[in-house]
Amino acid sequence: MSQFAGCCRLIWNKSLAIQKEKLDSKEKFLKYTELAKSLTESKQEQTFLKDVHSQTLQQTLKQLDRALKDAFNKKSPKKFPVFKKKGLKDSFTYPQGFKIDQENSRVFLPKIGWVRYRNSKKVPGTAKNLTISKSCGKWYVSIQVELEIEDKKHASESRIGIDVGIAKFATMSDGEDVEPLNSFRKLEKKLAFLQKKLSRKKKFSSNWKKQKEKISKLHNKIANVRKDFLHKTTYKISKNHAMVVMEDLKVSNMSKSAKGTIENKGKNVKAKSGLNKSILDQGWFEFRRQLEYKLKWRGGHLELVDPKHTSQKCSNCSHTEKENRNSQSKLECKQCGHSENADVNAAKNILAAGHAVFACGGSDISHPLKQEPAENAQASVCA
Repeated sequence: MSQFAGCCRLIWNKSLAIQKEKLDSKEKFLKYTELAKSLTESKQEQTFLKDVHSQTLQQTLKQLDRALKDAFNKKSPKKFPVFKKKGLKDSFTYPQGFKIDQENSRVFLPKIGWVRYRNSKKVPGTAKNLTISKSCGKWYVSIQVELEIEDKKHASESRIGIDVGIAKFATMSDGEDVEPLNSFRKLEKKLAFLQKKLSRKKKFSSNWKKQKEKISKLHNKIANVRKDFLHKTTYKISKNHAMVVMEDLKVSNMSKSAKGTIENKGKNVKAKSGLNKSILDQGWFEFRRQLEYKLKWRGGHLELVDPKHTSQKCSNCSHTEKENRNSQSKLECKQCGHSENADVNAAKNILAAGHAVFACGGSDISHPLKQEPAENAQASVCA
């Protein structure tokens, strides 16, 4: 499996280098069919490629072709593909030819044979492709399936707004809140200790590799703890509420470095660095992603609204002023005198903005809740 992943990495890097040369010389990229022809030549030059199943190498070229198209997509461009490093995200994909024997918890991989695995759940539908990947010394199998699912109607009719933060991971418009986990912060000192030990070892020596593996395992533990927390939180919210409204936060922009340049150095760099670390430790984007698909499974809907002024606006009279929020935890309206927890107030404003989107017909997604009147929506927002 390491050999398969290594050969796929070689083909990816070699083909990406060819495409980058074309880009630098302002020529058109080679099509997938042209790259596939060069694969035959590569097998003649490097005979060890013949030991690998041909379709896994072809699938690598298809993935590169798709990544390049996504990078130049005008509507939603993604990052330009990068060269792959040995030992990082090793994987390969079988588009066909594999077999799944769930009763005996094993899969058949062409040119490798039958391999046993721990069967975590029953595979529904028709298996379309199979991906083998390595993480922290362990191999995982991911099976993509195709099946028809009927549109469901959510069991609940509840609607809720959510304000995400650092002091409180999530605050609901009904007053409920979720305490943050901060998985990275809890293990930050241990991670720093292991990294310090790594810096004192000779690079690429046996002890250096052992220490590197310990650091990888700790990073994996931090990620798994965070993922478990997010799955439990999103499961509870998606089960109890049919419509969830959140701010459309640009996390990458919020967590940008404040260092600046050599000529124009940034201000409060240390404080901003700590804030960035806390923001990324929460996993807001993953929280939103999980909520979106879990609500869809149950027949619910996630609505994203503009985050502008949600923390400065009074949920009682809609008066918006910076001075309304003098402290981090409390909002006091200068016009009507309404006083409330700042996060709960923001969550109510987020919910009202979500109602306004439905009332004005701003959402393209049809949902049973959209047909109902939005009683709490502010008419001024529609105007």
